[in-house]
Amino acid sequence: MSEPDMNDTPTRAGFVALIGEPNAGKSTLLNRMVGAKVSIVTHKVQTTRARIRGIAVHGAAQIVFVDTPGIFRPRRRLDRSMVKAAWGGAADADVILLLVEAHRGLTDGTQAIIDQLVAQNVKTPVALVINKIDRVKAENLLALTQQMNEAYGFTRSFMISAEKGYGCDDLLDWLADNLPEHDWLYPEDQVADLPMRVIAAEITREKLTLRLHEEIPYQLTVETEKWEERKDGSARIDQIIYVARPGHKGIVLGKGGETIKAISQAAREELAEFMGRPAHLFLQVKVRENWLDEAERYDEMGLNFRDGDG
Repeated sequence: MSEPDMNDTPTRAGFVALIGEPNAGKSTLLNRMVGAKVSIVTHKVQTTRARIRGIAVHGAAQIVFVDTPGIFRPRRRLDRSMVKAAWGGAADADVILLLVEAHRGLTDGTQAIIDQLVAQNVKTPVALVINKIDRVKAENLLALTQQMNEAYGFTRSFMISAEKGYGCDDLLDWLADNLPEHDWLYPEDQVADLPMRVIAAEITREKLTLRLHEEIPYQLTVETEKWEERKDGSARIDQIIYVARPGHKGIVLGKGGETIKAISQAAREELAEFMGRPAHLFLQVKVRENWLDEAERYDEMGLNFRDGDG
């Protein structure tokens, strides 16, 4: 598809940053907003220092979502780089969406994010998005919305379920109407195979982190080595998991290979759902002792190595 010819309606385009605590539902919302028929891209942008994860076209508007890392208390170089990327992505966006889980409410972590918004005197419109509304009663939602808006002057508030789609159309309409008038930033026929390699690596890394975060916090990375499109419509994906220490290899593999098998299955299932077609995932584990100090590994992740300087 090509950019529509809009004689009366001006085209709009811009960046929307998704911020919030880890696991607030940013990736689920992103997938819902972008949809299966829109190109998924992972693009390194110097001005945002964060990954552009997806592009949605809604009417005459092209909405470019910047999926920032979850904001948390940084402890090491990689943590600091991720948090800096999150705030960099938010600062350079046209609209910021702060995601909050309805059943968790105004947590200390979310309050810390709000404090940063105030401290940095953010002028960008910030909309509150209360996610997972199907988990709480209506009166609790109204009370949380009031509490959040007393804590910060949000431009708009939305109540959604990213997983089930409730309220997402209203959010998409509002975003499309509130981006600046601008030519589209990307062609709609963006090639998706190379960026999908990076998204696939992120999915596997997420599964590793969720399962092994106690044993190996952030001390591993994943790179997609090969991507083969098969005639039956499926994809064969070969990835390498790099760990920082020899002892970590055994932890990733697990007894009798149980851990790596479970991680591979979870990543493969999410990949297949994300792509809408079968995926065959093959994982190898290799030791790369100094990867946490290699600038090129940060480049692969869309992060700035120097942002991690203490």
